[in-house]
Amino acid sequence: MKEKNMYGKTVMGIERSTFIINEQGVLTHEFRKVKVSDHLEQVLEVLKPMDNVIH
Repeated sequence: MKEKNMYGKTVMGIERSTFIINEQGVLTHEFRKVKVSDHLEQVLEVLKPMDNVIH
């Protein structure tokens, strides 16, 4: 949660985030303040090298 300004009022809102965790349970990547428009491409670029590891 983070503070946001909506219509001149300060409110608590959600911050979009994505976390990539490997098979050993280790956090390998985190994306904060995600913009939906280009996020899929960012995540796929990270996952491509891991493709031979994912079962």
